Amino acid sequence: MNIPVELTKQPKTLPPAKEFGFGRFFSDHMAIVEYSKDGAGPSRSWKNPKVTPYAPIPLDPGAAVLHYGQELFEGLKAYRGDDGKVRLFRPEMNWKRMQAGAARICMQAPPLELFIEMLKSFCRVEDRWIPKEPKCAFYLRPTLIATEAFLGVRPSNDYLFYVIGSPVGSYYGEGSDTVKIKVETEFVRAAPGGIGAAKTGGNYAASLRAALEAKQEGFAQVLWLDTTKKHIEEVGTMNVFFKMNGKIVTPSLDGTILPGVTRDSVLRLLEEMGTPAEERPISLEEILTASHNGKLEEVFGTGTAASISPVDSLGINGERVRVGEGKTGPVASELLKRLTDIQYGRSEDTFGWTLAIG
Repeated sequence: MNIPVELTKQPKTLPPAKEFGFGRFFSDHMAIVEYSKDGAGPSRSWKNPKVTPYAPIPLDPGAAVLHYGQELFEGLKAYRGDDGKVRLFRPEMNWKRMQAGAARICMQAPPLELFIEMLKSFCRVEDRWIPKEPKCAFYLRPTLIATEAFLGVRPSNDYLFYVIGSPVGSYYGEGSDTVKIKVETEFVRAAPGGIGAAKTGGNYAASLRAALEAKQEGFAQVLWLDTTKKHIEEVGTMNVFFKMNGKIVTPSLDGTILPGVTRDSVLRLLEEMGTPAEERPISLEEILTASHNGKLEEVFGTGTAASISPVDSLGINGERVRVGEGKTGPVASELLKRLTDIQYGRSEDTFGWTLAIG
């Protein structure tokens, strides 16, 4: 697939790596493709894929995305390895999740070949934005929005798929080896039968107030409970794992939890390490009991943005529950090493997870 490229005439100055943070800077270009009618007929298709200079997107004020929230996005990274090669990590899983989310909210997602080629073409054009510095990467945000202009509650007929990118460092900032997480006991992120498993903006909008309050109290993120307020679900930007009494557990996917790419990768790595995790419901009471008995050994989050994030303490109704020794545990440390070694090409990718960009 040959995707046309229009290069910017005003390239931006690359920011220094120490200022990357997360999502602060955007690269020079974007990849974009439309799904709309073919001429005067009723049929629709993906057409005119291209890489163009980064710019505002013209959008009708009546576009469905603005009124009925039909939109999805994904997040993945391009890693520049120690060998100089640029690799994507499991992009087909991001595509599968976008397809599943699109089906849930009646959207039309791009086919796999187009999805992958848009990512690859974009990364080739933005090569100078893909960091060489350790622990840095190029974050990719594939996004799907409904663009048909109408007022009436029904699925849109027209869509826009685009990809933008940002050079990133640590999600939680430099020096944040561990994070503090607040257990949210008032608000709820998702309900059974809803869209909790879809990476749509509505889920994140529902989380903003609780996350803001948590940060004002000194926490990095929120740990969500289910609608009964009894069982663990996920952290605001991550899936979550617990090591209790020598065993590793993570909440099972039940339709209210985002099926994370890093989560799936960690489950595979744990199996390879000989310490497979149990996927099952985990009650808050079980976590508290393990803590009081000195059996809460490790807690860590997993996600594309934050990779493996060890948790040193949980905040529950004003009480601070310490995790293990309050520092990165051996399982989280080993997982982080194994995962990043694959992503940066430092070890053999026996799983076939990486896709090199030629």
